[in-house]
Parts: sequence; C-alpha cells; structure tokens
Amino acid sequence: MLGLPDASVWLAYLLSIGGAILCIVYGAVYWNRDDNGENGGGGK
Repeated sequence: MLGLPDASVWLAYLLSIGGAILCIVYGAVYWNRDDNGENGGGGK
C-alpha cells in the first residue's frame, strides 16, 4: 500500500506526524504565556 513495505514504516510515519501535530498544538497553546511571575522565571 502506497509503496511502504512494512507496518513498522507506517508506525514511524504516524509517530512522526503525530509528534509534529503535538508540537504545533503545544506552541499554539503556550505562545504568549507570561511565565516570569510566580514560577521563578529568571526575570531580573
């Protein structure tokens, strides 16, 4: 199917795409979050 020889190749592709989607969602959620307040942050 689609020239992919083995199920492990499919799994690798799916995990790569899933990881990329998770990174995009994480970046969208935490894009403008102000973290230099209560949690230390290192802002001097």
